[in-house]
Amino acid sequence: MRILFIGGTGNISADCAALLHERGHGIAILSRGQRPVPAAYHAVHGDRHDPESLRQAAQAARPDVVINFLGYDLADVQADYQVFHGAVRQYIFISTASVYAKPPARLPITEDAPLGNRWWDYSRKKQACEEWLMARRDENGFPVTIVRPSHTYSKAWIPNPLSSSSYTFAARLEQGKRVFIPDDGETPWTLTTSSDFAAGLAGLVGNDKALGETFHITSDEALTWNQIYAEIAAALGVSSPQIVKVPTDFICEVVPRLAGTLKGDKAHPGIFDNAKIKRFVPEFVCRKPFRLGVRESVEWLRGHPEEQNLKPELGRETEAILARFEMTK
Repeated sequence: MRILFIGGTGNISADCAALLHERGHGIAILSRGQRPVPAAYHAVHGDRHDPESLRQAAQAARPDVVINFLGYDLADVQADYQVFHGAVRQYIFISTASVYAKPPARLPITEDAPLGNRWWDYSRKKQACEEWLMARRDENGFPVTIVRPSHTYSKAWIPNPLSSSSYTFAARLEQGKRVFIPDDGETPWTLTTSSDFAAGLAGLVGNDKALGETFHITSDEALTWNQIYAEIAAALGVSSPQIVKVPTDFICEVVPRLAGTLKGDKAHPGIFDNAKIKRFVPEFVCRKPFRLGVRESVEWLRGHPEEQNLKPELGRETEAILARFEMTK
């Protein structure tokens, strides 16, 4: 099949494109020319925010399946619908597992769990996109499949509550500096490698039974944040990490922008029931535990310092939170 990725070189999508290419599919990546597209793929130049540009790109790629990793606003999926309605076999919208109401009504979380994240605008926008696309499915059979990844990381990410796409958290541990952990660190959380996620997604591509369905795709391994921090420290070779337990409400009071990612996601239990994706994709299984995945990330990022994406502002925020917290003791 011909598969068009809207966003195909990112944290999750790069491994998805690679696996689908390995399985013999033709891969096209919508690109504005700002990031290199692997030579094995077809780079289709276009701007996803420009309907005419998107239409021309679609005509050039002639996709059977479209996978949109970059739909964040309702206008994004509405533009896609105008171009791809009646022209593709399947449209896969990559949403987020943070659309579920927080705290979760029950564990493990299933796809029919209540939606509505009052803490995170990002999640509410994704939910609006989902609902609009499903309404088009009910209205005229638009062949949409919704996929909700949770905290998914590639070799270029080291998962943490502050910013997984930056090595700043890991660098602080390496340097013997303090980091904070939300609350008592005992909240269970699920981390999934992008290569494992790709196996689930690939099984949905071109799967007619998946049309009109919603799936989350995650690992079955749930660790507490204390365990996650311990594995990161071990991967870094840090024997005595300096970790301070700070209440989530306090963290968000000092740095309000963290309310979304913490109160709207990582400060609540994240344990998922993957029975549905396994029914539709029987071969799906997550093969890489966090203990191995984080070591691969550390090794790769140490070998590619230009990809570490260090952000001094994250260090300043961490210091501000810890300094204010010390004043309360």
